[in-house]
Amino acid sequence: MKIPDIPGATPLDDETLRGLIPGLTTHGELDEFEAANIARAILWAESSRSLKKDLLSLTGLKRLHQKMFEDTWRWAGDLRTRQTNIGVSPLSIQSDMAILLGDISYWLQNQTFSVEEIAIRFHHRLVYIHPFPNGNGRCARLATDLFLKQQGYSGFTWGRASLALAGHLRKEYIRCLKLADKAGEYGPLLNFAKS
Repeated sequence: MKIPDIPGATPLDDETLRGLIPGLTTHGELDEFEAANIARAILWAESSRSLKKDLLSLTGLKRLHQKMFEDTWRWAGDLRTRQTNIGVSPLSIQSDMAILLGDISYWLQNQTFSVEEIAIRFHHRLVYIHPFPNGNGRCARLATDLFLKQQGYSGFTWGRASLALAGHLRKEYIRCLKLADKAGEYGPLLNFAKS
């Protein structure tokens, strides 16, 4: 099966597609199957005591990704082992994740930024590192919303649309991510997440 790439997304190459569990034949079927998998994962995540404790750990984030995609991809929850069009070198993933999670802990303890800014910085860096073969944006958005809820806030609205699909809102989301990449400007991404 060849699935067309969505602009700004990690391409689904032959190696990645070999990890597809069900016998899906179209992008629409894949989207539908993943959406059902993610819906079950959200229910699990919101009631999981272990995830509440471990969300801000590599183990917790890998478990979240696994739950989101375990019925769809054999590699769900596994770290990326090859270079893609997005993300740090696979050899840097674990160290970059350790730095990110240490930064989050420090920022929370020292109230360096508002909780919402910490959340958007967490989201941005998680997407920037791109630790998984695919599903990084969706996992980062869910992890960010779970983090906010743990801090007593509502989750972000993320433009009130599915950002997994091509369209104007996805382009705006990617534009805001790139502003944070290049200039360290988190305001536009935060505004988008809250819109």
